[in-house]
Amino acid sequence: MGHMSEERKKERVKRTAWWPKWEQELGKYRNTCEICQKANRKHGKKYGLLQHIEEPKHPWETINMDWVTGLVPGGKENKIPTLSYLIASEIVGWTNLYDILVTSLAFSRAYHPQTDRLAEIMIQTMEDILRRLCAYGTEYKDHEGYTHDCIKILPAVQLAYNTSQDSTTGKTTALVEKRWNSLLPVDHLKSNLLTIHPTAKDFHEMWKRACDTAAKCIAEAKEYNKERCHKSHREHEFREGDQVLGSTRRFNNIKGPKKMRDSFVGHFNFTQLIWKNAVEVKLTGKVSWKNPFFPVSLVKPYLQKDEDRFPTWKKNLTSPDIVDVQNSPGPVNKFIKARKLTLNGKNKIK
Repeated sequence: MGHMSEERKKERVKRTAWWPKWEQELGKYRNTCEICQKANRKHGKKYGLLQHIEEPKHPWETINMDWVTGLVPGGKENKIPTLSYLIASEIVGWTNLYDILVTSLAFSRAYHPQTDRLAEIMIQTMEDILRRLCAYGTEYKDHEGYTHDCIKILPAVQLAYNTSQDSTTGKTTALVEKRWNSLLPVDHLKSNLLTIHPTAKDFHEMWKRACDTAAKCIAEAKEYNKERCHKSHREHEFREGDQVLGSTRRFNNIKGPKKMRDSFVGHFNFTQLIWKNAVEVKLTGKVSWKNPFFPVSLVKPYLQKDEDRFPTWKKNLTSPDIVDVQNSPGPVNKFIKARKLTLNGKNKIK
């Protein structure tokens, strides 16, 4: 009960005891308690500041690509074997292809701190449009017999998105990229109106100003995202040789109720810093086979207790019940064992 907040602990101790520098020693004892370090959640700002990607100055200078999954099935040619062949024949050779084209690739996971989250915002907008148009799946047909197939309506969705004003640049994507907006059905209603075409020089100046304005807006958007991110994040101070605790969110082999698990496990030795927002630790014990790379937001410093100063402290520490997945029968092994049969002296799977 005494390992609550610092104010509560001081108030409880000063009722019955006093010794020189008791407040400093009490705080040191509380902060270095290994049980509390593992059980308590990390509060305050998260580690890891926003890392910028290269800001584009011209259209098509920087391209963001992403795979959007979880959509309704659509198109006979969009099957898993087709995509598997596509990956083997096209994607595997991407790095060599782009090396020949003198183009650099920067692969990243979703919502990575270094991607500014601009691509995810665009993808979320596209998914919201598809969700409204394909709410009933491919089996549903409206009164005119049209099927809501997300593959077939993607060109129309892309046209609607590219001709809408972007919140970052303040202009439509088509105007910044192609220097003109695509024709829409409403434009045919204005076909009888007088249209004045600018000269080539004026058109070039207009396009140049549009590119400059778009680049300025992108820089302002990145600065805005950086300011928002830094309100909830801070720079870490991890160095090689430090001891850290790793968040149990990275481990899926911890038994027991989720509410009663320790928030952190360890301690582990910090080996090296990967770029600025990821660290590598030396995992030991039953988690030694896990991925040793952690985002800095999922680790926190470990404070070693001074056993000479606190000799009565006992190491009866609690730790999460971690299952050795490598040596325990998992659901896949149980499934294979249940469907295994012997044919001509050889093991087969049904």
